[in-house]
Amino acid sequence: MTTASESELLTRVGPGTPLGRMMREYWIPAAMSSELKPDGDPMRLMLLGEKLIAFRDSRGRVGIMDHRCPHRCASLFFGRNEDEGIRCAYHGWKFDVEGNCLDMPNVPPHQAFPQKVKAKVYPTLESYGLIWTYMGTRAEPPPLPCFEAVMLQEEERNLLSVQRECNWLQALEGDIDTSHLGFLHQGSVKFEDADPTSNGKYALLNRTPEYHVADTDWGTMYAAHRPADAGNTYLRFAHFMFPFWTLPPDGAFGNHIVARAWVPMDDTHTMFVHLSWKRTTPGLRKLKDGSPIPGMSISQDYLPNGTGWYDRWRLKANSSNDYLIDRDLQRQNIVYSGIEGIHLQDQAITESMEPIADHTFEHLAISDFMLTRTRRRIINATRAFVEGGIAPPGVDNPEVMGGARSGDFVVPNSVGWLQAYADEMRTADNPTGALRIAAE
Repeated sequence: MTTASESELLTRVGPGTPLGRMMREYWIPAAMSSELKPDGDPMRLMLLGEKLIAFRDSRGRVGIMDHRCPHRCASLFFGRNEDEGIRCAYHGWKFDVEGNCLDMPNVPPHQAFPQKVKAKVYPTLESYGLIWTYMGTRAEPPPLPCFEAVMLQEEERNLLSVQRECNWLQALEGDIDTSHLGFLHQGSVKFEDADPTSNGKYALLNRTPEYHVADTDWGTMYAAHRPADAGNTYLRFAHFMFPFWTLPPDGAFGNHIVARAWVPMDDTHTMFVHLSWKRTTPGLRKLKDGSPIPGMSISQDYLPNGTGWYDRWRLKANSSNDYLIDRDLQRQNIVYSGIEGIHLQDQAITESMEPIADHTFEHLAISDFMLTRTRRRIINATRAFVEGGIAPPGVDNPEVMGGARSGDFVVPNSVGWLQAYADEMRTADNPTGALRIAAE
């Protein structure tokens, strides 16, 4: 059971909160590189409960700073992005991407003091199609993450974002909850109707998996195990990686390079950033006749991006229209949930838990073993950092995350789950080189 005080720790991410302090020790994916243009419009950015703006200056450099001008707290969102800096529209004070005050045009030159004024800025880096920011207290930021999915080259990578109106934890936990696959996503599919060439069919043969769960250097991992054909076991691996990354299991392990960041915008809004290799073989998607499984599309249909704090990467199907649920499809058992799309099905369920789920209302079962282990891992790491100054997992040695790969495969019953994992890692595709650490 997760107590009320533990739930408070796990769900609150604002400045000064224990988890918020711990998360700020990591580089955070703040936006896509494509969202900012040189001398283009400033963009409102909500991260970890802080109202920020992001802009790209004339030289292409990115600045992320508190949206309030240090002069009179007017929002720099209304500022003029020009000549290598952003100029406040109120009195014309201008700041560069490092927060330096470049100009005080409403103050007589002999009374100006630009060297004493600095905007509150956060360091940024641009890598692999993403703009990253470090919001922690270190004078020298730690290294960037270096696991597989974030190191894929642009031409080899799928990249997308979707906003959810709920707490980051309940959104993330959908990726490490394997048993819901056989209900929410594939509840209408019978084993005998599934594509016989996909190992994913075994999740339909047995919808009550058992679990192996372990702590890792990067977070936690599980292997859901079910009987496969005679003498074999079907294994489905997934990972939680600090501070808010998942490696979901829906695909063939050998080439399954996928990761999602569940970035807390604030306590009740989350932006997930999805990265995957274009050559990844997805999990079960077809019926034995070759037709797609109804309801399991992965395309996203977005509303136009706006300029508000929560106006980026929102889906057209949302809580205001009940996610376009089709009750006839549900009643006829064509689509178990009646909702079209894997991500949208997850979104409807996680948002339905309320903006912040009441964890004291839960009655957890053995099927939630990975969730409880992950919550405990986060709680312990947060307390160790806040109370003992112990660096959170992977901050100073992000290369350990190269030991994580998710996906499914079938092995003989005689092979232990950790040995099976190590064996598969040694033979897996390794396009970025990041996996070699685990394979050696």
